[in-house]
Formats: sequence, structure tokens, C-alpha cells
Amino acid sequence: MTESRHIEVLKHILGDKGLVTEVSDMVAYETGARYDQGRAAFIARPVSTAEVSAVVAYCVKNGIALVPQSGNTGLVSGSTPDGSGQQGVLSLDRLTAPYELDRVSRTVKAGAGLRLSDLNTKLEKSGLFFPIDLGADPRLGGMVATNTGGSRFLRYGDVRRNTLGLTVVLADEAGTVLDLSSALRKNNTGIDWKQVFIGTSGAFGIVTECVLNLEPAPRQTATALLVPASPDQVPDLLVAMEDALGSYLSAFEGMSGNAVRAALDHVPSLRNPFQNGAVPDFVILVEISRSSASREGEQPLDAVLEEVLGAIWERDDAPLADAFVGPPHEIWALRHALSEGVKHMGRLIAFDLSFRRGDIMRFLERMKLEMPQAFPDITICDFGHIGDGGVHFNLVVAKDDVRMTDPHFEHALREWVFTVAVEDFGGSFSAEHALGRKNQDFYDKYTPQEIRRLAAGLKAMTSPAQLGTVDF
Repeated sequence: MTESRHIEVLKHILGDKGLVTEVSDMVAYETGARYDQGRAAFIARPVSTAEVSAVVAYCVKNGIALVPQSGNTGLVSGSTPDGSGQQGVLSLDRLTAPYELDRVSRTVKAGAGLRLSDLNTKLEKSGLFFPIDLGADPRLGGMVATNTGGSRFLRYGDVRRNTLGLTVVLADEAGTVLDLSSALRKNNTGIDWKQVFIGTSGAFGIVTECVLNLEPAPRQTATALLVPASPDQVPDLLVAMEDALGSYLSAFEGMSGNAVRAALDHVPSLRNPFQNGAVPDFVILVEISRSSASREGEQPLDAVLEEVLGAIWERDDAPLADAFVGPPHEIWALRHALSEGVKHMGRLIAFDLSFRRGDIMRFLERMKLEMPQAFPDITICDFGHIGDGGVHFNLVVAKDDVRMTDPHFEHALREWVFTVAVEDFGGSFSAEHALGRKNQDFYDKYTPQEIRRLAAGLKAMTSPAQLGTVDF
């Protein structure tokens, strides 16, 4: 437990509402999105960069470790405390200011604690949006720390591509504030320091404010569910769609039949769009969009999509077996229900992997073949971003499976999957959830020694105190 004198000082810095010490009130901050459970010494909830700096400086001077926490929606134990009760959690949930929109520059400066949904709600009247589409509703600081991508990465890129500036507090005795908040899109006057804090899990500093690129919100969209002729023809289908549609193509999402069935079973309001309700083994959600209003005489996007699909269908080597063009809100509702549906099937062991686009289906087919022999009685419920090579490789174990009581079982399963993904396919064991305690061993295993040495040096220079859950 943290000494009472430290608690009193932190209360003085943050005020009564800014510090949580009651055991019952800390549970939500101690519990992760995927079963991890820790014990916090306290929860600090600053409302400004100055308060973050003061808390960090005090904790560093007194040897108190801090774990930055944003929306706490991550899957790799990157934002929850360990079980020691000695780590403080620094939550961004009250850090929602400022909000400064520059319509001409298409940028917004926002507090790192602002949720993605709240940001886009504020932006609606401007006709702009922050183009990172996620099933969860994270806070901006966590999105920066993990470099999230989302379902429309294919068109808009990830958080790194859409971040222009940051304000960051370093974990040193001064609680140094770095103002990297320039909104310039072109600035080659030295090292681009903001990149150090994007995708590095909060280990090098705590993001408190973000300057983000905005895009014109789509005003026309069309969507379809595609059934590929075979798994090995999915890459051909992707290339054909890109060739025909160019920048209109905004999403190309893969969904396994198991994941789709889980969503349909869990959410009765979803409409089953497939003939006679028979869900295919693999389905692709494709979206095309325009940011301009429809013009007189312009071909509607539904017609554009149907025309392209028809041309692909008529090829002698057609990679397409079936297609269902439907309302975007219905089709996206199915995609966004996958995570919750899969989670309710049983005990979920989630992976976030990435591959070269041409390898992703080969990996999935190999897993379907080898999983029953290596780890029987596990259901594969994968879905993800075929357009950028990412896949949420979800494995479901029955809730009463005795293997889940063995602390070595999940680690052995992760090690096997990562070995195949990284060593046999040249993939990444973390596509867009960055690092946390669950994949620390694999960072240590797969990161070259020279890179680890440089990372450790950068950590010592920026935030020498203990910060976050990752050991660089």
C-alpha cells in the first residue's frame, strides 16, 4: 500500500475528485478488457497537462511506479496494474480538454482523454471526422499509444499517419512537458519526436493532448458481403477491387463463418443476409465511399459496386462465388457485433496479428489444418482487415475447459501461434494493440538485440522512471 503521506500530497495536487483510493471504486480501473485483474495503490485522475506533470514528478521523486490508462480497452494487459498493489494508475478519463477545431486546416487539438465517439460527435456539424473506425470506443491517448488502425486503414491509414502533433509528459523528476503540438503538415527541421510516443505503449511518456488530421466525412457509401470462390483467391479479389475502384475502396474486411455465426447468435436484432441463412465459411465486407454529395447524372455508388462485382463475376477465373449488396448500416452492424459475439461463446484468447496481404489467408488455412492436432477443442473465430494484412485471430475455449486453470496453457498456445506467424510467415505478433505484459516475452524473443539496446537507451533518456507495463 502507498503510504498515507503520499496519498495526502496527491489529493492536494488533484483534489478529492481527482484521486480514487476506495477499493470498490478502483475495480473498474484494475480490470482489463480480457480477464486481466490487478491491484492499484491509487487511481490518479488529472484534468490538465499541468496536473499530470505534477503527479508524475511527485511519483518519480518518491519511487512510485505509474501505469498510464486511457480507455482500458486493450487486449494485452498494457494499461492495468500488476497484482502487487504498489503501482498507481494514471487515468486519462477526465483529460478531455481542450477541443480546438481548425476547419480550414482540417485539424483538431483535443485532450487525450476524449473518447473517439465523442470526438466524432463534436465534429459532425463541420462535415469532418477522425477516420479511425473501431469496434471499441477508446480514448485518444490510448489510440496514440497503441497506433490503432481499424476497419478503414485501407483508405485512411492508422493513427500514426493521422497524428500531426502531441503534448507529452515525461516520467522524470521534473515531470517534463514536451510541446510537440505543431499542426503543420510539413515540418522537416529535425527529428520528428512525436513518433517516439506513437505505438510505444506509453513507456516513453504520457500523451495528454493530440493534434489530429481530419478527413471529409463520407456522404455516399455502398457496401456488400462477398463470398470468395476459395481462400487462395481472396488476394486476387482484393487486387481486382482495387484496380476497378481506386480510392473509392474504403474497407475490405474478412470475417470467418464462425465469427459471423457467433454475432448472429448473440445479437438477435441482426439480420442474416445469406440465402436460407447458411453462413459461408468466409465472408468479406467491402465498402466504397465518396465524400462529395451526389451530383445530377452521377452513377450512384450502389450501381458502381454492382457493376464492378458483375465484371469480376464474369471473368473466366472469377475469384468471386457470391455477393450480397445491402444497406451499409446493416452490414456494418454485423461487422461490429463480431467481437461481442465471439466473447460470449466461451473463454476468449485473442491475438492481433499482421502479415503481408498475400500471406494472411495462407496463415488462416494452416491454422485451421493444424490447430485440431496441436490444441484440440478450440474454435477459431477470426476476422480482420484483409486490406491491410491485419487479423484478429480469436481462439475460443469452453468456459469449463480445465486447461484454463493451468497458467502455462495460454502461454504455450500463444507461443505456438506466434512462432508460426512470425517465424514461418514473417508476420508481426502485434498489429495494432502494441505491447503489454501478455506479449513482453515475445518482444524480448523477436526484437533484435541492437534494436532493444537503442529502445532501452531512448527510454532512459525520455522517461527514466518506471512507466507503464512494458520493459523496453
